[in-house]
Amino acid sequence: MKKVILSYATCLFLIANIFGQESAVVSIKKKTLNWEATFKGALKKSKKENKPVLIYFTGSDWCGPCKVLDKKLFHSEKFKKLADKDLILYEADHPRNKDLVSPKKLEVNYDLKRKYKIRGFPTILFVNHKGKKIAYKKGLILTEYYYPFFQSVLENY
Repeated sequence: MKKVILSYATCLFLIANIFGQESAVVSIKKKTLNWEATFKGALKKSKKENKPVLIYFTGSDWCGPCKVLDKKLFHSEKFKKLADKDLILYEADHPRNKDLVSPKKLEVNYDLKRKYKIRGFPTILFVNHKGKKIAYKKGLILTEYYYPFFQSVLENY
């Protein structure tokens, strides 16, 4: 009887693993945002394309509100269309697991945090091609409220 229960439990575990892996493969195929690899690269692209840089200050592996914002705002089709058309994106991640970000990028991200006096996560900051602060929003708000903010930044850029 124990062998039957153990065999049944093993089968369920294997089936759950197989389906879990399939959903991970499907999610990889979704369209992703074009985050710039370096802040300097983002500024250069901003100057070339005459678009503001959106810097997203986050703690990707520990900040609960950051995870919600990432899922509900940055992975929405509406934001992807807006970003492709009008924004240059840079993610300034400050994870607790330092292996998630290269040491050089981590240093740049901490310098940006100090320069722009970022005190909390998540924070969305807009800068021009010279790195001058244009506008910012800190904390998590309803995702619908971000779009009027984005539009006002774009209209005044």
